[in-house]
Amino acid sequence: MRLPALLLLACAWTCAFSAQLIEPPVLRGAVAEGRLPSVGQRAPENPLVVSFEDGMRAGKYGGNLQMLIGRSRDVRLLVVYGYARLVVYNRKLQITPDLIESFDVREGRIFTFKLRRGHKWSDGKPFTTEDFRYYWEDVANNTELSPGGPPRDLLVDGEPPKVEILDAITVRYTWTKPNPDFLPKLAGSSPLFIFRPAHYLKKFHKKYSPEVAEKEKSGGGKQRWAAVHNRQDNMYQFDNPALPTLQPWMNTTKPPADRFIAVRNPYFHRVDPNGLQLPYIDQVTMVIADSKLIPAKVGAGEADLQARDLQFNNYTFLKRNEKNNRFRTLLWHTGSGSHFSLYPNLNVNDPVWRKLLRDVRFRRALSLAIDRPLINSVIYFGLASESNNTMLPDSPLARPAYRSEWATYDRKAASKLLDEIGLKRGLDGIRSLPDGRPLEIIVETAGESSEQADVLELIGETWREVGVKLFTKPSQRDTFRKRIFSGETVMSVWSGFDNGLATPDMSPEELAPTSQMQLQWPKFGQFHENSGRVGESPDIPEVQELSTLYRAWRKTDSTAERERIWHRMLSLHAEQQYTIGVVAGVPQPVVVRTTLHNVPEKGFYNFEPGAFFGIYRPETFWFQ
Repeated sequence: MRLPALLLLACAWTCAFSAQLIEPPVLRGAVAEGRLPSVGQRAPENPLVVSFEDGMRAGKYGGNLQMLIGRSRDVRLLVVYGYARLVVYNRKLQITPDLIESFDVREGRIFTFKLRRGHKWSDGKPFTTEDFRYYWEDVANNTELSPGGPPRDLLVDGEPPKVEILDAITVRYTWTKPNPDFLPKLAGSSPLFIFRPAHYLKKFHKKYSPEVAEKEKSGGGKQRWAAVHNRQDNMYQFDNPALPTLQPWMNTTKPPADRFIAVRNPYFHRVDPNGLQLPYIDQVTMVIADSKLIPAKVGAGEADLQARDLQFNNYTFLKRNEKNNRFRTLLWHTGSGSHFSLYPNLNVNDPVWRKLLRDVRFRRALSLAIDRPLINSVIYFGLASESNNTMLPDSPLARPAYRSEWATYDRKAASKLLDEIGLKRGLDGIRSLPDGRPLEIIVETAGESSEQADVLELIGETWREVGVKLFTKPSQRDTFRKRIFSGETVMSVWSGFDNGLATPDMSPEELAPTSQMQLQWPKFGQFHENSGRVGESPDIPEVQELSTLYRAWRKTDSTAERERIWHRMLSLHAEQQYTIGVVAGVPQPVVVRTTLHNVPEKGFYNFEPGAFFGIYRPETFWFQ
């Protein structure tokens, strides 16, 4: 990452803007009646000018964008898609300023942010460094609001930053050691929010509200003040319409509801090159529907833009309905390391299964016994790539060997490995575990995709040929995860690495045991997350090496050294098969209303990095 170049780019976007700002028609009445300032008073002095690229063109104001979601909590997708962050990834996966005007990084540990003068929250109140001070002093370091202290993402080897408010628009964060994760965390799809709307939340803080303090002292409140404050403070969940926002659209609907309506943020900081304050679209409506019915509803024309809950196996159905219901079905690339991966649980409670799953020969045998070309042909019409869970070809870290090692279909080699372990076949051809039980693997799923069941059925056919029987067990997502975390699950299914497009300067934390959400070693990850207080300390040499490599990556500021570390970690994963990838690059159907413009014909549909649609700036989408 070349920071000086990024700073020059930031100036090119903001400093050269001189066009006359244009008022969105939907707001003109409120401006004329004095209920809202004019756009020139609402926008920052130096707004972010969004450049048009890859066939984008200037748009027109108006319209209601309708999308479908499977549950109320998915209203947070407005924050994901809106993708307003202090810094963001551009399409080249470079980190650039967004809410801030510029940033400066020194020695990889001193970060100085300059805000946009005149920037305001959605309720018109100033967005200043007071919002950063309030979060740091009165939220992150308040023992009642944050009993565990500041978030782990703000700690470097347990050390919190020194936070300095230099003036109303300049704030600095300093650590004694480099913090290579800081900017990527700020640019995340589920970001590290290091600021809060102080003017709003102070009303619920006992330090600033005498009424709140008195109720707390007398015990007159129904709930403790901290619980009330935390419930109001839902910047990512986006379920509190009263909470001011900096996103392009503001949620106006409080749950529970079956329809969420978001309207344009009158104070949004981005404009187009012609001076039109973004977003172009006035309103976004998210309608709740059963996730299993969403493909049918989309095919019936009930969504203007939809990818969530659509699978590749819906593509043919969607194409058939395009003309009658006036939409296009695009095929974007997916950005995860693997579209479908098996996760042997190395922390499973059963001692027999634990020992077997930790034997690399067993994991390799299971991988070799998967006929990936058959799965690609039957399920994905040959449009996917047979691959381990690793970096995609578009990543500078990709190597063919990482994709193919122990991932070619070889039934004889798989059987030989199983024989070496001592797993003997019975009369029915199924092998036995060392304690005499039949070698029957129950693969658990979140029960959200029929596609997973189809792939597992094909895997089960070829596993049976080498003496392994496969059963599928679907459950609700929460139950699915709890069983894995507790060690009850032997093996599960999920997608692969979130970021299959990584560069050497992006964190390799997914490759080391760093999170309980890593289904192959949840207790190792929990141990890391909780500084050894709970979970299990990694006791597998290669996993220990991954942890060591990750720590080394964090300490170096050399891109060449970071690249070396990445390659060693990727090599270990290919050799050890901690996750068993099946196919990658499965096309993602993206349905777009024929009258909706500036949605790229080709793109990556990925949560991290990318924020699904966010990296393509939905505020520039517009209706004809």
